[in-house]
Amino acid sequence: MSEKVLLVDDERDFVETLAERMEARGMEVSTATSAKEALKKVDEESFDAVILDLMMPEMDGLEALTVFKKKKPELQIILLTGQATVQKGVEAMKLGAMDFVEKPADLKVLTEKIKEAQAQKMLLVEERNKEKIESIIRGKSW
Repeated sequence: MSEKVLLVDDERDFVETLAERMEARGMEVSTATSAKEALKKVDEESFDAVILDLMMPEMDGLEALTVFKKKKPELQIILLTGQATVQKGVEAMKLGAMDFVEKPADLKVLTEKIKEAQAQKMLLVEERNKEKIESIIRGKSW
C-alpha cells in the first residue's frame, strides 16, 4: 500500500519539486502552500503523514501542528524547516510531532520517516477501533 502524504510549504517551487520526487517513489502526494489550505485538505481526506514547514506566513508550523492534532490525533506530522533550532524541535515533539527534519531533506531519510509514520498511524487507528468494538460489546446485554 502506497503512502498518502500531504506536503505543506509556502514555497510553491519547493513543494512541486519535492512532490514529484516523492511520487516517483510511489507515494500519493497532495500539496498545500498554506496551513489553512492544509487544514481544509485534512478535513476532507485521510493522510498517513503530513510534511509540514515550520516557518510559514499567517499560521506557522507549530500552530498548525496544534490544530492538526486536536482534529485528528492519529495524524503523523513531520516538521520540515530550513531554520531548525533545538528549542523548536523540542517544542514540536511536545506538541505531538512525530519527527523534525532540516532542509534540504535527504529524500531517503524522509521516505523512511514517512513509512514509519504510516505504520504508526495504522497502529493508532487499529487501537482506536479495538477500543470502540470493546465498548460496544460491553454496552450490549446479551
